[in-house]
Formats: sequence, structure tokens, C-alpha cells
Amino acid sequence: MAARIKNMTAGKPVSLIVAFALPLMIGNVFQQLYSVVDSMVVGKSLGVSALAGLGAASWPNWVILGILQGLTQGFSILISQAFGAKDTDRLRTVLGNAVILSSISAVILLAAGQLGVLPILRLLKTPDEVVPYALLYLRICFIGIPVITAYNLLAAILRALGDGQTPLRAMMVASVINVVLDLLFVPVLGLGIAGAACATLIAQLCSCIYCFYYIRKIELLFLQREHLRLRPRLVGSMLAISAPMALQNLLIAGGGMIVQSVVNRFSLVFIAGFTAGSKLHGVLEIATSSYGFAMTTYVGQNLGARRMDRIHKGVRSAIGVAVLTSVIISAVMLLLGRWILGGFVSGTAEEVSRTIDVAYRYLTIMCICLPVLYLLYIFRSSIQGMGNTVLPMVSAIAELLMRTGSALILSSYIGETGVFLAEVLAWAGADVVLITSYFITIRKTEALLHTDR
Repeated sequence: MAARIKNMTAGKPVSLIVAFALPLMIGNVFQQLYSVVDSMVVGKSLGVSALAGLGAASWPNWVILGILQGLTQGFSILISQAFGAKDTDRLRTVLGNAVILSSISAVILLAAGQLGVLPILRLLKTPDEVVPYALLYLRICFIGIPVITAYNLLAAILRALGDGQTPLRAMMVASVINVVLDLLFVPVLGLGIAGAACATLIAQLCSCIYCFYYIRKIELLFLQREHLRLRPRLVGSMLAISAPMALQNLLIAGGGMIVQSVVNRFSLVFIAGFTAGSKLHGVLEIATSSYGFAMTTYVGQNLGARRMDRIHKGVRSAIGVAVLTSVIISAVMLLLGRWILGGFVSGTAEEVSRTIDVAYRYLTIMCICLPVLYLLYIFRSSIQGMGNTVLPMVSAIAELLMRTGSALILSSYIGETGVFLAEVLAWAGADVVLITSYFITIRKTEALLHTDR
């Protein structure tokens, strides 16, 4: 296991970043595979209404997932900094407190999810014929919140130590299990959308068990009883970093739900097309979060080692690689997108044609503007790696305002295209804040390190 842990404070930055991100990208391919297969199996087996139900469930589901990812990723920033500083005792103490805080969060979110799911769907003006599908899917998925919490924490810990391979393998295992169970539960056993939700839940449990099996072998992470005691000052520091990240994701999800409420006012065909396009939005993002995790770990470890020169080099390298990646992905998706979208939809020839037209228009707009999204992840994650999670949260506010304002206002003037533009305008608004924030944070961090010498 020690070979999988990666010290990112020495070596060529671009090689370290790409080597770290590549396994995560492959993992994201598998993660998107089972998300796409969910939609394809449901759309083909159960029809347009069920596919629209998955779309209606996407953002409420992301609210919970986004909060958990924000919290656990925030905890991992302090772990990566302690690892870079070679402070084993602090690393273990942070880890012990992260386990307790994550457990508390899982219980709270489980209760909130089950109690709030129906009011949220009603608030989003979800069509009556779609509500039963979305409600059942979400209730089953929310049962797995403790499992999702455990996986996200374990994966975040491994990434903080530079190990992107174990989460990759866990995701590969989960993806294969999810696809097989999707095909078994939905068309063969006839379990409907509940079968798709159960397949996802079982797959997540398997990925969690896989990560835990490997993480327990890492001697660096062996905890004693004293490490599992909440330290008020440390908890305050952890929440000061992680809470803004959770809030950032909550704001993004809130904007997405407002957009979904606008989408729900259109026809059922448009909702289904928007859902299909959104699923391929995840494919476009395959490399974004991978570079983001890489930069958070890279910057965190080098900040712990007080290597600001390496942070500068790493960010420049990451920008070039990320933009090139986005251009390649966009080109591939523009060429193959319409063919892939055909796998999501069943119904009459007219329904299928109209749904694919809606989805491909949305996909085209996102592909053209994709480099804007990749820059967003590089700058946001670099700022977070330096321990500043407030400014990225401010960027999420800008994202929220741009996304919701565009969807609400532009859709009134230019209809469906206004909804599509909301996403890319949100990326642009966040970029303005993040690029400015990055240079401010760099200067302040350099001044602080200089003062501490």
C-alpha cells in the first residue's frame, strides 16, 4: 500500500498532476458509465416519464451528495497538509475527528433527506406523472446516505495521501456491479425504477467495502483511542474549511434545482431531452473533478512543505493540460453525441426524434464552452488546497446567481435555449470570481509564509 501513497512535494509538477488525475478520470468514466446505464435502461425499459423522473431526482440527490463531498473533501485538505508536513500525529487526529463528524453528518442528512424529499419535488413543480418515479428513486437512494458518506470519506483520505488508484479500482468494481444489476433488476425482474435505485445502492456499498479493505492496511492511518476524541479547536478549524465547501456545493445544487423547476414547466419531451443531455454533461466533466482532486492534494501537500514555487508551476501546468483535455472531449462528444443520445430514449419515432434534438442542442452548447468549466475546477481546487474555502464559496454564489438568473430571465425571452445557456453562463460567472481570488490568495499565502520564517 505504501507504493500507492504519493509525495507530491518532489518531482515534475505536470507529471505528478497527470499521474494522479488519470486513475481518477478512469474511475469517473466508470462512475458515469453506471449513471448513463441507469438512464439508458430506465429510458428504454420504462419510457419517457420514467426517464424524466430520473431527471427530476438528479438535483435533490446532488444536494445530499454535494454536502457530503464538500465536508469530506474539506477534511482531506487538512490531512494532505499534515502529510506534506510529515506530522503523523496531527494527521491521525484530524482523521479521527473526521470520522466522528462524518458519522454525525450522515445521520442528520439521512433524516433530512427522507423527510424533505416530497416537499422538494413539489417545490420544484415536478409534473404529477413524474413524481412517483422520482420519489421512489430518491427514497431508496437516501437510505444509502451512511454508505455514501463512508465511501466519500475513505476516498478523500486516500486521495489526500496521493493514492488515486484505490478509489479507481473501487469505482470500477461498483460500476460493473451496477450495470449488471441494472440489467437484471429492471428489464429481467421488472422491478422498475426501484430496481435502478437498488442497483446503485448495492454498487455504492461494494465500493465502500473495497476502500475500507485497503485503507486499513495503511500503517500511517492506524488510530488510537485518543485520536477518536473530538478536539474543539481542531473541529473548529475543520468546519471552517469544510463547511464553506459543503455550502458551495449546496448553492450549486440549489441553482440546479431552480433550473430544474424551470425545465419542469416545459413539455415532457423537453424534460426527458434535458435529462439525457444532463447525463452526458457528466461525461463532459469526466476529467474536471479528477484535475480538481489532483490540484487540491498537490497544492495542499506543497503548502505543507512551504513550496510556493512548486504551487505556481503546478497551476500553470494544470491549466494547459486541462484546456487541452476539454477540447479533445468536446470534439469527441460533438461527433458521437447524437448517436449516444439515441440509447436513452424509447417511444414513438416522433418522441424519440424530438427528445434527441433537445438533448443534442444542450450538449452542443456545453461542448463549445467546456474549457470555461475546466478552468473553474483548476482555480477553485487550487484555492481550496491552500486552505481557503470561503472564496470558492463566493464563486458558488456567483454561479447560483448566473445560473438561476439566466434560466428564469432568458427562458422567458428565448425559450429552451435560455435554459441551456444558464449552465455555461454560470461557469463564466464563477471563473471571474475564482481567477481573481486565486491571485489574491497566492499573494496572501506567500506573505504569511514569509512572515512565519
